[in-house]
Amino acid sequence: MAFPLPLKRVIENLSRLPGLGEKSATRLALYLLGRPEEEIRELAQSLLELKEKIRLCRHCFNFAEDDLCSICSDPDRDPGLICVVEDPADLAAIEAAGIFRGHYHVLHGLLSPREGLGPREIRLEALLERLKKEPVREVLIALSPTVAGEATASYLVELLKDLPVQVTRLACGLALGMEVRYADRLTLKRALLAREKVLPS
Repeated sequence: MAFPLPLKRVIENLSRLPGLGEKSATRLALYLLGRPEEEIRELAQSLLELKEKIRLCRHCFNFAEDDLCSICSDPDRDPGLICVVEDPADLAAIEAAGIFRGHYHVLHGLLSPREGLGPREIRLEALLERLKKEPVREVLIALSPTVAGEATASYLVELLKDLPVQVTRLACGLALGMEVRYADRLTLKRALLAREKVLPS
């Protein structure tokens, strides 16, 4: 059965989302079609506001509504401890573990010369600028133990070796190849508590 054009457009747009093929997009579109109009309007409005109101924190590059994210603007957080993560999804996973009380630096990617992602593109230079200006005593590297994550972590360790900061990494609990965002809270909590020193302060 051929779908009407408005329904086809929704299916096509949904199928562009990661993890959604045409069949999943069709099921989702049909589900949405059966929902009340006010619910669909609320969904559409929230998607528009997502683009209009969300920006990157000027300090750590986390998602924010204002110039600073809620973590950078929290006076109870420890500015001497910076956790380096790949993206906001990893930051959210670490926050959910409920043990880390420092600040973050979000790279929004990993080193990948093939994709044109160098130190500047993933905000490593911005991290160096922060370390020159702020009283940071420890940098915790919390990148997933994937090939790209390990390469980026090694590059970062080399970059920081001459700076007066202690460099640590997430330790036991994260299996090789596991992504930080998919680790459960207990695993992340253990990894944070048992982080390993990479470079001395």
